[in-house]
Amino acid sequence: MKEVLEEVYSPCYGSIKDVLVGEDAYVYEWEPLFLIETADKEVVEVSIGVSGTIKQVDMQPGQEVTPKSLLTILQDDLLIPGSD
Repeated sequence: MKEVLEEVYSPCYGSIKDVLVGEDAYVYEWEPLFLIETADKEVVEVSIGVSGTIKQVDMQPGQEVTPKSLLTILQDDLLIPGSD
């Protein structure tokens, strides 16, 4: 089976308020992964539209981020979710 790794980058400038996942954790699509606090005190929730296993977490609370900051790498489980 082909391995697909998804890189998750910060969507904004700010600092990591909370890390909601750890390495080897399984996450579902659109599950919150990080909370980022912007300069104007807005909290941005970071999620991704795939499910899979977290392979690497590159951030800790308090770290500054930009839109080029790699937050985590997720191994896509390649499952297609069903919905009505």
